[in-house]
Amino acid sequence: MQSGQRMLSASFWRAPPALRSAIARRAWLSQDDRILILASGCSIKGAHGGRLGFGRNSNRRFQSNITASTESSTGQSPRKRSRTARFLTTTAISLVLFSAAFAMSAAPAADAINGYANPPTDAETLHLYTPPTPGLAEINDTILNHPLALKLRSEPTMTESRPHLRIPPTMRPHNLTAGVLAGEGKLSVPPLNFNEKGAALPQMVQIMYLGSSVCGHPGIVHGGMLATMLDEGLARACFPALPNKIGVTASLKIDYRNPCPAGSYVVLKAYTTKVEGRKAWVHGWIELLGEEGEGEGTKIVEAEALFIEPRQAKNMARNIVASD
Repeated sequence: MQSGQRMLSASFWRAPPALRSAIARRAWLSQDDRILILASGCSIKGAHGGRLGFGRNSNRRFQSNITASTESSTGQSPRKRSRTARFLTTTAISLVLFSAAFAMSAAPAADAINGYANPPTDAETLHLYTPPTPGLAEINDTILNHPLALKLRSEPTMTESRPHLRIPPTMRPHNLTAGVLAGEGKLSVPPLNFNEKGAALPQMVQIMYLGSSVCGHPGIVHGGMLATMLDEGLARACFPALPNKIGVTASLKIDYRNPCPAGSYVVLKAYTTKVEGRKAWVHGWIELLGEEGEGEGTKIVEAEALFIEPRQAKNMARNIVASD
């Protein structure tokens, strides 16, 4: 019996691959469980037995034999796409994915460029802010309808705006006062500006609210915060008087008069005192905003500054933070 099995095994493995595959398929698909092929210590049983073996590489060998048998019976082999076709397909997919990724990454830059090239007008900035919470809505309403704002709004020489909102939204996170220092608890709502237009020595008034997250000592607004607002405010006052409406701070002298309580409405007042060519001198201060807005409130900090327009200002991009 064993001798016969060895002879059968030897004969089986000397047979052409297609024949071995056909025998294997017939054994596997046969309804007769008695069909048994022993070759190289392996066995194939019928479908009822449900077991098929070809030694160590049984599954791989059986799969290859089935494939060979199929090709032999049909006379065809699976068609492969040419290398050129595969290359073109891969290249096309890569280009589509690259274009999509480039468009997504370039979108913020395109928005910023368009924002700088076509900034909103002063009047348009007044409608760009929508308070996200009831608390901020109350602060915003107080500033817009304060008696001082109503008085300045009625003066024909004053132009109302919210200059921080002229900065493109994608660039605001990179701006100190429009991004880093803006938001609830800080510069809670965008400051409201009134700029004098057409004057040889223009002035500017800015109303704002300073929250509780810009403190140095507990409950007291940080002096650096006040200095930053003065630097920007005094610049906005004098820029219209400079030849190209742009300048840099050459000097800033600050005197602190009184502590500024956190959670306060304040007003910044700035007056251009002298202009000589590319130089402009400005005097200003920050005071607490009174209930009626008449007269001077308690002075918090006072400053004098000198701004100089760079020689290359004509070729520089317009500083959109300053009012036109």
